Amino acid sequence: MSTSVRSKSSSPRRRKTSIKPPLDPRRPFAPTTLARARTIARDYQFVLWHEEGEWYGRGVELPHAMNDGSTPEACIANVRETFVTVVAAMLEQGQMPPPPASARLRTEQVNVRLTAEERLALETAAKRKGCDGISDFVRAAALAAAG
Repeated sequence: MSTSVRSKSSSPRRRKTSIKPPLDPRRPFAPTTLARARTIARDYQFVLWHEEGEWYGRGVELPHAMNDGSTPEACIANVRETFVTVVAAMLEQGQMPPPPASARLRTEQVNVRLTAEERLALETAAKRKGCDGISDFVRAAALAAAG
């Protein structure tokens, strides 16, 4: 009967990684982080709607931050607390939360594919209207059409 013995040098070595286990979302945030998050989230805007007897809300700056409530007031309070939680988590991870929409900073980008003829038509129209370029022209025209 033959047996083999595996030497220690031939065993796979485990690499040390810098990946940290995820934080428990139920744990409290540091008081300073929470205070900063409340200050940032205070100016965030939200959208409310009523559906099948329940109120729902989501963020403008944080569109994936959603919550609900049985009344508009309860929904607003719940959505605001969701904002604070999301912003606090972002701060803990070293991320920069988005500025409030009321700051009117242009942070969002939309890409549109055009034919060569469409691009020429938009460039010509933009120059005719005195715009700095296609982007300014398209933004102004689209926002005017959106009402």
